Amino acid sequence: MGLISEFKEFALKGNMVDLAVGVVIGAAFGTVVKSLVEDVMMPPLGFLTGGVDFSDKKIHLKDAMFDAAGKMIKPPVDLAYGRFINNLISFVIVALAIFVVVKLMNAARRKPAKPSDAPPALTKDQELLTEIRDALRTRSQV
Repeated sequence: MGLISEFKEFALKGNMVDLAVGVVIGAAFGTVVKSLVEDVMMPPLGFLTGGVDFSDKKIHLKDAMFDAAGKMIKPPVDLAYGRFINNLISFVIVALAIFVVVKLMNAARRKPAKPSDAPPALTKDQELLTEIRDALRTRSQV
């Protein structure tokens, strides 16, 4: 089997096409979720928190090093924990948004339960009452 025919078989497998469609749909879904977070969820959250931003919070570990001409040799060493906190908050919000969207999609996809044609099974009490009723009917007809 030639290299081109092997590649053609590989590229046109059903799984490969499904994966490609999944990646494209995932990318489009990502833009929808990003817009949901940035345009719908973040403005009220920013309003409620008073625009709290942790991005400038850091722990300074070491100053930058400069040569005699004033050119930076080594940059300063900072532990930028504030950006981590912002990214963590963004992650939680994105995860919540995805959860809500998937929950709504599953609810829309779920079919309502069909009512069964058969009546529900009788309980023991109902069976005994039915027997008594039938016995009284046959007695009154005699």
